[in-house]
Amino acid sequence: MLVVTAAITLVVWGSRDMTIPYTLTQTLPLSLDPIYLPYYALRTILRMLFALVLALTFSFLYATLAAKSKKAEVFLIPVLDILQSVPILGFLSITVVGFIALFPGSLLGVECASIFAIFTSQVWNMTFSLYQSFISIPKELTEVATLFRLSPWRRYWRLEVPYAIPQLLWNTMMSVSGGWFFVVASEAITVSGKSIMLPGIGSYIALAAKEQSTEAIFYAILTMLIVIFFYDQLLFRPLLAWSDKFKAELTARNEIPSSWVLTMIRRSSLFNLFNILWLKFSKFLDKFVQALSFKTYEVAKEYDTFTKIIRKTLTYSTLLFIFFMFFYYTSQAYHYFFDKIYFNEIQHILYLGFLTLIRVVVLCALASVFWVPIGVMIGLNSRLASILQPWVQFMAAFPANLFFPMVVALIIQYHLNPDIWLSPLMILGTQWYILFNVIGGASAIPFDFQELTKNFQVRGWLQWKKLYLPGIAPAYITGLITAAGGSWNASIVAEYVSWGNKTIEANGIGAYIAASTAAGDQPRVLLGVIILSLYVLILNRFFWHPLYVFATTHYRLD
Repeated sequence: MLVVTAAITLVVWGSRDMTIPYTLTQTLPLSLDPIYLPYYALRTILRMLFALVLALTFSFLYATLAAKSKKAEVFLIPVLDILQSVPILGFLSITVVGFIALFPGSLLGVECASIFAIFTSQVWNMTFSLYQSFISIPKELTEVATLFRLSPWRRYWRLEVPYAIPQLLWNTMMSVSGGWFFVVASEAITVSGKSIMLPGIGSYIALAAKEQSTEAIFYAILTMLIVIFFYDQLLFRPLLAWSDKFKAELTARNEIPSSWVLTMIRRSSLFNLFNILWLKFSKFLDKFVQALSFKTYEVAKEYDTFTKIIRKTLTYSTLLFIFFMFFYYTSQAYHYFFDKIYFNEIQHILYLGFLTLIRVVVLCALASVFWVPIGVMIGLNSRLASILQPWVQFMAAFPANLFFPMVVALIIQYHLNPDIWLSPLMILGTQWYILFNVIGGASAIPFDFQELTKNFQVRGWLQWKKLYLPGIAPAYITGLITAAGGSWNASIVAEYVSWGNKTIEANGIGAYIAASTAAGDQPRVLLGVIILSLYVLILNRFFWHPLYVFATTHYRLD
């Protein structure tokens, strides 16, 4: 009761300060004094928590619709590719003015823009993971659900969601950890040439980098270490221990994940009461939905012809609306760009995009060679996973931009080539997508299969070829897609690095967008974002998507 009361109090207290009166002419107080860091940490945690709730809600709705409807899948998955390709700065520049106008005279508008930016850094990986789990459920499990005549509602909550939970949790941890990489950009927002620094760890780091205070950065690192420890102990470790029961296995494991928080919850009279009430409510809801589905089916049979006409009318109206909107905005974009930007510059931007593409491909390949064996080793050993998980989370959550000052100093001191030595900064924050997805994929390999390979003495490369690589293939491809997309996003902050009054720039489309943003050149910012998004979209459609379909169809656990 004490823990629950304290958590509710902190949420209410931190949320109240998000709605204080505010105008763009005001300057929010922000200090590098470490005594304020606990409060800043609370504000950042609340933003990430609200963004996580929105991301989970969006992921379940979007992934379910894409997996259940083939017609919707044809449209939703390409749209998801486009949204994933848009940089965080692109979302911020588009949405922040709208959110401020939505809540005039209140800080809530800027807070919503910050939460939305964090949401966009989390949601795509989670949605792809959930979609991949929904379409890769083993056939024998779906056949059992059919034999038991489960309704679509029961099939969803008794089979599809439980099967997806273990993989979703690992990707949720990765999304939350990856959100820390963009927390600086989401809390230090520029609107109409004015910089707004929301109280939080991200803005604290931005102010420390501006004033070149290494002591303040050290305090920020220490605070993040404490926050990640609490995240692990109070949220993710209990969820991972709870989700172990959803793994589709026939053989019992020697070691079962545990959590002192989960044990406390299971032994608590308060949570037992909540559990009894929830079970009664879920049974009532189950019967209600079943009855409603039956009535809806009967009504649909009577008005089948009418519903077909309505469906076709809505479909053609939507397509016509999309066509006119595309034509209108294409003509507007043509006049917006070509009145100020010549074709030679567009060719140059395409060349810069190709340079960034080479960096992304090389860095993802190197990260795969390094992290795939480590991820498989961690995922197959629950004891090792429980020991290393907090450290992996901390490394993933550690903002790579804190390394930028050291890189700038080394490049200047030793006269190094920025095109080469700035490149690793792109993968520092996104390589963890590969590691977390591989860990999740390896932990989802049924223990029966592992015992089978041991009994037949399958070892070495043959074991990797027949069990480990096929077992992690769908999750690994998902990790590669999100890591590549994250690297494109990270190029904006990694190819154009500032520390105090020193700036180093590498040749690439990320540096072009960052430099145009710093100069306030909106047409070039928008053009750079569009070309970057086109690169990502083309790669997803013609390379990543066919590879993903191959992995999910050829390496199913059937």
